[in-house]
Amino acid sequence: MTIASQLRVFVSSSVYGRESLLEQIGAILTGFGYEVWSSHLGTLPIVLNAGTYESCLRAAERCDIFFGLITPRYGSGNDGAGGPSITHREFDRAIELDKPRVVLAHEQVVLARRLVSDLGFGGKSGRARLKLTGRGVIDDLRLIDMYEAATQEDKPILERDNNWVQKYQTDGEVLGFVGKQFGRYAEMEEFVQRWREREEAAQ
Repeated sequence: MTIASQLRVFVSSSVYGRESLLEQIGAILTGFGYEVWSSHLGTLPIVLNAGTYESCLRAAERCDIFFGLITPRYGSGNDGAGGPSITHREFDRAIELDKPRVVLAHEQVVLARRLVSDLGFGGKSGRARLKLTGRGVIDDLRLIDMYEAATQEDKPILERDNNWVQKYQTDGEVLGFVGKQFGRYAEMEEFVQRWREREEAAQ
């Protein structure tokens, strides 16, 4: 199977407070020749007569590369009963399908994970005994779930792949990483082609 004329990158992130960063990411990716799918930018292909969740999850399924940004804010769009946010569901779907992924996580998420682990609340079961009382360093412990899913903490180290998660502190670090990694368009194209061939062979 040949790749579409443009590689399709789905940008998945909570939006509030990150609008400018997401717009800059979109501009960089577009400049490199990618087709950018972003709900914030209005470029996400919507599924007509369907809910927001379906459009977002369909994008996670159909994109060539999943670009995930784990910020200190969990994001909105849950089911009203404490269910996962839209961004969390997008991450889960991309990881479930083992989509080619580029993921960054804010250092506050990484720090929060280390702190709760050091205090004896490591893993989902440990964190289930905790309850955040404010917005603090992070506003939802499920951000750590997203981080650990992306880094494949549930697998032995030697069995992990597609699990690079870049820690960042500033928007400038994010933009620098995006420029460095996505500037290798031909290499990205070759990688996506190999991934598609592998998926076809597995069917």
